[in-house]
Amino acid sequence: MTEQTERALAGRSLDEPSRTKPSPAQPSPAEPRPDGDGHEGGRKEGRGGGRGDGDGDAGDDGSQDGRGVVTAVTTDDRNAVIAETGRGGRTATAALPDTAPPPPPLAEPRPLAEPRTWPRDFTDRLTAPLPGVRALARIAREGKLRPAPESLQQIQQLPFEPGSLPDAGPSTIALTWVGHASWVVRIGGLTVLTDPVWSRRILGTPARVTPVGVRWEDLPPVDAVVISHNHYDHLDAPTLKRLPRDTPLLLPAGLAPWARRRGFTQVTDLDWWEAVELPGTGGPVRFDFVPAHHWSKRTLIDTCRSLWGGWMLTAPDGRRIHFAGDTGYGHWFEEIGRRYRDIDLTLLPIGAYDPRWMLRPVHTDPEEAVRACQDLGARALAPMHWSTFLLSAEPPLEPLHRIRAAWAATGRPRSDLWDLAVGASRVLEGS
Repeated sequence: MTEQTERALAGRSLDEPSRTKPSPAQPSPAEPRPDGDGHEGGRKEGRGGGRGDGDGDAGDDGSQDGRGVVTAVTTDDRNAVIAETGRGGRTATAALPDTAPPPPPLAEPRPLAEPRTWPRDFTDRLTAPLPGVRALARIAREGKLRPAPESLQQIQQLPFEPGSLPDAGPSTIALTWVGHASWVVRIGGLTVLTDPVWSRRILGTPARVTPVGVRWEDLPPVDAVVISHNHYDHLDAPTLKRLPRDTPLLLPAGLAPWARRRGFTQVTDLDWWEAVELPGTGGPVRFDFVPAHHWSKRTLIDTCRSLWGGWMLTAPDGRRIHFAGDTGYGHWFEEIGRRYRDIDLTLLPIGAYDPRWMLRPVHTDPEEAVRACQDLGARALAPMHWSTFLLSAEPPLEPLHRIRAAWAATGRPRSDLWDLAVGASRVLEGS
């Protein structure tokens, strides 16, 4: 805990929202400072179409009796139209110039295994203060960080359906949920692991409540690993030790020294909006590191010494998968969706959210995950970060019930909710 975050927490109520959404015209202070490297993301040319499905914000209904007033404002990617109703009920429209800036261009891929120099810490990227003394005292007083004992019988009902990995050629995108935030992603002819945790137990938490969805010996050769941040349930040293030391590791800024000390030779750490490419049998696969609402800590003295975030994986044919890692809900989702159009699938956390007064800034609940999917403009959502480790107080099955209800409330196709069981797989159909 830094002195800065303790002072920040002391000045606000524990129940106060972490931050109001910044105006699009005023970048968040957590955004990386311009440094001439072009740390921006965008959409590859050749795949058209706007994002969103009709649930953007609309103007207020400001109707008044007897006067011509603005009654509606509608916007799209090209223009804005104001509709004004006069005394006689006639409507006049006026086109306004488009004031929304275009998304920044895609950053040029950086060299793999490039030596980098980073700031001492990334505390300035936090979007909410970290828990301080008062929060820890409240948790100790309430004792609510584990599910109620009577709810633990639900563990037997957690979905677990291990099976063979699907065949995946160079043009196939297939995903298998290993559990928690660990996925086997087949894309562009590559096999990629996200936040791989094959251990039965991680530091500071109870043992996993469902087995690993894919046996290690059943994995094809691993072509790359992406890590979202350094918390033990996402960066598992015993699992990484099983990999050949020349396996490419793609990491958040500041985490490369940790991996190099363990003998890994192909280590690349990136800032937000930076990217690298790896050659696949189907063509180059692009990996962009994107922001998340979270933090990092692995020891008593390294709070926020490395960055945190998610990853955007772009196949040679332009299809995109967003892996959120660990995150709360906030403005970054909309910004990611603005820069990376036509996301086909987003992998979003839906568990470890109770109590909300403490975990809201860093863990989305199921309803927030659906909102985040909409903000991203993603076509489909695959829930994760539940059903594996019991990290907080919600009943084990509650995240699944709530994500299904929240998705149904949007009216979106049921088939676009990839609520997979641990061990299950699904192939992303071509667009």
